[in-house]
Amino acid sequence: MKNLTNSTFDQTVASGLHLVDFWAPWCGPCRMQTPILEELDKEYSDDILQISKINVDEEGELAVRYGIQSIPTMMIFKDGRPVDRLIGVRMKPQLEEVLKQFM
Repeated sequence: MKNLTNSTFDQTVASGLHLVDFWAPWCGPCRMQTPILEELDKEYSDDILQISKINVDEEGELAVRYGIQSIPTMMIFKDGRPVDRLIGVRMKPQLEEVLKQFM
């Protein structure tokens, strides 16, 4: 899983399917979401799905740009365009169901 910054974000999500987790270290639900995302990251190769994280405390510009008001919020990008937004902790089967729509 990559940690994205304002300078790496656009280039990273420009092509392919990306699940981006907006989170913060102090957020309990975010810490619950992380192992689920790590498991998914191991199961999918980068050419099918890339999973990245954005720490909203460090990259506030990106949080504002995408209107992140609560965390965890996960956004799905396909070829640089946001195609879905998931707010709150999601279990692996729920995430896979949503992601398969875009694969």
